[in-house]
Amino acid sequence: MPVITLPAGVDQLGVVNEFIAKNLPAGHENILLQVELAVEELLVNVSRHAYKEPGGQAEIGCRVVNLDGKPYFCAMVRDFGEPFDPFKEAPEPDTARDPGDREPGGLGVHLVKHVAAHYCYSGSDTSNTIELYFPLE
Repeated sequence: MPVITLPAGVDQLGVVNEFIAKNLPAGHENILLQVELAVEELLVNVSRHAYKEPGGQAEIGCRVVNLDGKPYFCAMVRDFGEPFDPFKEAPEPDTARDPGDREPGGLGVHLVKHVAAHYCYSGSDTSNTIELYFPLE
């Protein structure tokens, strides 16, 4: 799997998006914006929450996988901060409320869950890894 390691900051989004576009299989540009948006949301979470001190690192990886005989583009985001599974631990936003009546933020994980066909978290004492899967058919 091609992987890049970079500072965990939103100022790295240009590099990340270029990496994703370079590794997306030809003919599947239609999913590029979804992949970029989901990875951006995860990178924002890493930059804001994963590290107690500034200067943490993130890894971004991409590959094509087969799940149940169907091809998917997998985007991976890994950090080396505190253990945290956003799919279990992030609060569910109240999407029934008017946006003007809600506090800003809190929709990133919700958005990731809805743009990726599949998602998973794995973690250890030293890293958090999220994989997002987007269908290629």
